Amino acid sequence: MARPLITILTALLLSMLLLIVNVNHRQKTQYLEGVKGEKAGDFMVALTGYESAIRMYLPFSSRVEASAARIWALAETAERRGDVDQALAAYRSLRSAFYGTRWLQQPGTDWISRCDKKIAALVPIRKGNQP
Repeated sequence: MARPLITILTALLLSMLLLIVNVNHRQKTQYLEGVKGEKAGDFMVALTGYESAIRMYLPFSSRVEASAARIWALAETAERRGDVDQALAAYRSLRSAFYGTRWLQQPGTDWISRCDKKIAALVPIRKGNQP
């Protein structure tokens, strides 16, 4: 009786470990795509890479917070340049990345709140600039 239980538990543990390693590798790959896009000045590639890294959420992963900070910086840079559309795209992307992740509790609630405030401030400006 004990042997099948040990086999099942070992298989579950090994499966969980492989899943974590796979997600960690994919998260790192996406984060590096974001870095590459940012260095190349390609806003959408950077934004997509960082957002994907957040969506591959692993608790305690430093890449989640780093990706969120990079998206925030992209948004603020666009805002300073007066590119409201790009800034809104980044804030919305950051917010949706965290809404798209699930864990025991909602990750990134502070980022979501900050994005909501920025979006609420920028939407009227964008609507005012529409022809």
